[in-house]
Amino acid sequence: MKILRILSLVIVTIFASCTSNSDVTPVDELEGLTKFKEITNATHTIELYKHMGGLEQGYNEIALKIKDKATNQYITNATVTWMPLMHMTMMTHSCPKSAVTKVSTAGSVYEGYIVFQMAQNATEYWDLKIDYTINGVTYSMTSVIDVPASAKRRVTSFTGSDNVKYVVAYADPHHPKVGLNDMVAGVWKMQDMMNFPVVDGFKLKIDPRMPSMGNHGSPNNVDLTQTAAGDLYNGKLSLTMTGFWRINLKLLNASNQVLKGEAIVEGDPLSVSSIYFEIEF
Repeated sequence: MKILRILSLVIVTIFASCTSNSDVTPVDELEGLTKFKEITNATHTIELYKHMGGLEQGYNEIALKIKDKATNQYITNATVTWMPLMHMTMMTHSCPKSAVTKVSTAGSVYEGYIVFQMAQNATEYWDLKIDYTINGVTYSMTSVIDVPASAKRRVTSFTGSDNVKYVVAYADPHHPKVGLNDMVAGVWKMQDMMNFPVVDGFKLKIDPRMPSMGNHGSPNNVDLTQTAAGDLYNGKLSLTMTGFWRINLKLLNASNQVLKGEAIVEGDPLSVSSIYFEIEF
């Protein structure tokens, strides 16, 4: 009887283990993303993905995968960095960007964001350099990328009253709805032509208005602040109806001093802040 009990316990344990493994649902790390470009060198192909298609002027969440050409397998143990560069007639500069991190420990998708503060034109263009290390070996790829102008204003660059150059960009919601939306934006400063660190401890005040409806506003908006240093800024955006909205902005420093932006004059249908975003849905 003792032997039978031990045998039964072994069978139950094996069955439970098998059941547990079979119940694990694979995670689709690319859900909702579309591949918009491939870059290749002699050893690898890098696939670039983004929500809602290709890049555009403004804030872009970008995912990538690295495929080994010899094995046709995706790399899961790379360390990745990137450097976007705008090639202008008289100068070259970069833009705000995040570190590149893995979506999951066991997966093969790496992600981050890049904020293109200006669009390409007939003579000026962006390229993207991606450096990565696999098992101690370093590789690199560089390719021209398409960054067309956004249909609505999603990013603004300006010099604040403190003589610092800032970049402020709209990040979310991707799909606005009538009601109270979670809103995300970013604030960066230009340290030099190649470095645009996140600004910590500021506040981005919002005042959404509908210019076509007498410039009326909306209730219950929550100004954008950080939850931790290095993060984007979060708040609440109230939209009372569908249509075109201008989100008027004021940027305040840690001492609540306004660095840029103006209050809207009530009753004036043409009143607008000098910095703002645009959305339409």
